[in-house]
Amino acid sequence: MSAANKKRTGLILIVTIVAVGLIYFFFFTHLGTKLAHSNMRQLAGHLRDIGWPGKIIGMLLIFFQTFFPFIPFVVVAGTNVAIFGIKTGFIVNYVMSVLGAVASFYFARYYGHAWVERKLERFPLVTQFSKRMERHGFIYVLIGRLIPILPSSAINFSAGLTRMKFSHFLWATVIGKLPMILLESMIAHDLFHFKQYKGRLLLLLGILVVLLVIGNSAKRALAPKTK
Repeated sequence: MSAANKKRTGLILIVTIVAVGLIYFFFFTHLGTKLAHSNMRQLAGHLRDIGWPGKIIGMLLIFFQTFFPFIPFVVVAGTNVAIFGIKTGFIVNYVMSVLGAVASFYFARYYGHAWVERKLERFPLVTQFSKRMERHGFIYVLIGRLIPILPSSAINFSAGLTRMKFSHFLWATVIGKLPMILLESMIAHDLFHFKQYKGRLLLLLGILVVLLVIGNSAKRALAPKTK
């Protein structure tokens, strides 16, 4: 077996072990079941109750949410804000989200083509978006981060399947994720402290709605035209 095949087999084995471990934790352990069936406030409470391991779990949830988005990002982001505070929580959300995006990109590019392609079949717009990323990788990944045209995981995986430079993907991700994760972290924080920050929360939700409307318009513009 060649070195490349050994490397690929080893990574697939690691990913499989992690996936099986996550499934076991969230479906067959008492704590995991509580976490999987909790809202944001309950999830934060459970993780705080177990101390520093809870902080590590919160960080890892952001990372693995990139691969397995079974919990909405804003819920996990809000959990970390509740555990770490708004400033540190935002940094944790941002750093782990970028690391998760990089891992997704490399997984799609070098190891998981078949799995990724099956996953992306749910997003017909990906084909059009990917064609544009082939030619203008940095700008389209950046736009996809700033405006919710596609789910973040779809952008990560589809970029990995293209021939765009990793450096373009990395810098577009580092720059583009910053405002959206800050927005979602602040929304989650203000939901926890609604009475104190309800005015700001309404403003932030208004900004999010505007971005969603712009993203929906962009989807229609990018969608293939039918004759």
